[in-house]
Amino acid sequence: MSLSWSVLPSPVGDLLLVSRAGALTGLFFSPHKATHKTWDEVRTSGAEDDREAVLAATRSQLTEYFDGARTHFDLPLAPSGSGFQLRVWEQLRLIDYGRTVSYGAIAAQLGLVPGASRAVGLANGANPISIIVPCHRVIGANGSLTGYGGGLDRKRYLLDLERDDALF
Repeated sequence: MSLSWSVLPSPVGDLLLVSRAGALTGLFFSPHKATHKTWDEVRTSGAEDDREAVLAATRSQLTEYFDGARTHFDLPLAPSGSGFQLRVWEQLRLIDYGRTVSYGAIAAQLGLVPGASRAVGLANGANPISIIVPCHRVIGANGSLTGYGGGLDRKRYLLDLERDDALF
């Protein structure tokens, strides 16, 4: 199955949604500071399709999230990465809405030594499905905001959005 994409305007700027074979494979900010394919590369290697099922569901769920009406995403995901990256990204999905954890805590959850927090940070930074795989919920051990592929302003916005959830 070929690559499909859609652009969703959002409060944090345009988001590029990418799918293949019925699963979401990417969600990228514009601009995105990570090493993923650029917007132009995605657009030339796939077809724009706002009606493709997983892209339509992603658009709907993200709109609900930004409106404060959704705290959990229910989408088929297929991120591409190393075995270690996939393990880290699975841990990210376990971080509850409105919560934060440190890189070291994720390393500990994976049974790694405390010094592995740097490797966790690198895997976190390579996350190809921003927001839905909530890499923005990972902070420094001292509680500080640390690097974010979408920029610290976006990270702060997402954390504030979740903190101000009207459902609770």
